[in-house]
Amino acid sequence: MGIQITPSILNADFAALGAEVGRIPGADWVHVDVMDNHFVPNLTFGPTMVEALARGTTTPLDAHLMIADPDRHAPAYAEAGAGSVTFHVEAAAAPVRLAREIRAAGARASMALRPATPVEPYEDLLPELDMLLVMTVEPGFGGQAFLDLCLPKIRRARALLDKHGVETWLQVDGGVSLETVERCAEAGADVFVAGSAVFGADDPDAVVAQLRAAAEAASGR
Repeated sequence: MGIQITPSILNADFAALGAEVGRIPGADWVHVDVMDNHFVPNLTFGPTMVEALARGTTTPLDAHLMIADPDRHAPAYAEAGAGSVTFHVEAAAAPVRLAREIRAAGARASMALRPATPVEPYEDLLPELDMLLVMTVEPGFGGQAFLDLCLPKIRRARALLDKHGVETWLQVDGGVSLETVERCAEAGADVFVAGSAVFGADDPDAVVAQLRAAAEAASGR
């Protein structure tokens, strides 16, 4: 699997989301940050919005659920049309069962780790996942500065994935830009979420291409 770039619409114009997604035809996925004002102190989208976005684009949706009780709510996002659904392990009561339910609903199953959450306790879960997300900022708001302290965890996560021989993707989200994407790629990430770096530019799709080129060069892929 090659490098994938997943722009986050958290930094897009909410009044024109369909048009904003149309500005990034080179993206592999569209990242949808779902927040419930409980797990994180912010409130954004729900499954109805995901369903509307899915109808309006051919680019698959990557729903990142920063919500309490994902065991109850996550499958609804797969049913709404998300191609990938990410839950936070800190909020999940039964992550293996949840990953299987998301897959059964037709989406790729992904698990996210906050910056302070270690990856090692979840080593045995990795074969159950289609993607592992290592947060490189505290979840909740866009535009935060990248946390370099997360780079060793990205390397450890890559080592564990390689150890088990799984094809689980390794995603990073938070402060990803042309200044930081190379470090993440060198550490072993292959899926990159970028929000303000993309939608804050005059030509968002050009930034998508630049991020991809930088990550490919740094990873050797």
